[in-house]
Amino acid sequence: MESIRKLFNIGMGPSSSHTIGPNRAAKIFKKNSPTAHRFVAHLYGSLALTGKGHLTDKAIKLAFEPLKVKIVWHKNKFLKFHPNAMQFEALDKNGKLIRHNTFYSVGGGKIIHEKNNKKIEIESIYKYTTVKKILRHLNKHDKTFWQFVEDSEGEEIWIFLKQVWKIMKQNIKDGIHKEGYLPGGLKLARKAKTYYKKNFKHKAIKYNSNLFAYALSCPEESASGSIVVAAPTCGSCGVIPGVLYYMKEQNKYSDDEILKALATASVFGNLAKTNASISGAEVGCQGEIGVACAMAAAAACYLEGGNIYQIEYAAEIGLEHHLGLTCDPIGGLVQIPCIERNAMGASRALDAAAYALISDGHQKVSYDDILETMEITGHDLSKEYRETALGGLAKYMKNRINKEEN
Repeated sequence: MESIRKLFNIGMGPSSSHTIGPNRAAKIFKKNSPTAHRFVAHLYGSLALTGKGHLTDKAIKLAFEPLKVKIVWHKNKFLKFHPNAMQFEALDKNGKLIRHNTFYSVGGGKIIHEKNNKKIEIESIYKYTTVKKILRHLNKHDKTFWQFVEDSEGEEIWIFLKQVWKIMKQNIKDGIHKEGYLPGGLKLARKAKTYYKKNFKHKAIKYNSNLFAYALSCPEESASGSIVVAAPTCGSCGVIPGVLYYMKEQNKYSDDEILKALATASVFGNLAKTNASISGAEVGCQGEIGVACAMAAAAACYLEGGNIYQIEYAAEIGLEHHLGLTCDPIGGLVQIPCIERNAMGASRALDAAAYALISDGHQKVSYDDILETMEITGHDLSKEYRETALGGLAKYMKNRINKEEN
């Protein structure tokens, strides 16, 4: 597994795979093409189908400034390796091709690029890449998940996680005070401030509406193009911060404890990225909200004193009950149903943690099992349900709106 620095990617919303990834790929290509006069960017698959709503073209143009770039949308063509594919061409002043390269935005802002038709190898810094082996290692050495991260990454990882937590907190503080509508044409009103002010409480519900407010704040900031932390993606960036900010507020946890919870969560996000996928274009929203819920559940379980087996169980529950979740954003925007799903994912993460804490931590299905199941399920989903906006809610609402207008 790679460093969690490549899991908690920091960048501009609204999408980690469609905004952060293409922006990063374009910057790399530009740097490697110093003699170029202008560029052409060919977008394929999901990037072409929902790129307009995800501001993919804006992210690419920003990366190539001040040079010009032509965007070509190949909406009916998918490359084999991954649905989020892009090919950049560098041209000289006479329009002659200097070089070209293909990149894939594989989720969470991570990119893989081809060189001489070969994928660049991933640098792994973790000795174990399954939860079974990690648990065996932790049990043998009487350690927990955050110590596994520190042992693998070094003590300097805490400096990085402090920055991650700082941005998450700022997104929440900004988001709960903003009003108005999100950009993009859906005229979707911001809701975080409304939920925060209501501070709804109910005898039968163990949490109040602040949890929803905090979980909504980050994806609303992301949808506005603010700098956010992909956790593990921009589309699911509110689940973990929402849970941790709420728990800190309710139980007065220190920032050091929150950082350890973030490190704990990162193990389960990294396992998902390594052994399955966190890309909505590849496996649907189960890889985004589902994995975010698993990560948040593990973090919450750790904070509440769960042992390593209960923590793993919490993560497994969080993901298992999101299996099959489709990615069908209306209008190709990371707004409906994406933003609301962050609030629901946050509440389910707390439920999963509570359920695991009551148990002895032993179950029939492991997190490894559920990751493999998620990948199989995701690949079985039709492409219409994998961030193409061609099916499900996106298709239904498009047809309904067309009927109303006619």
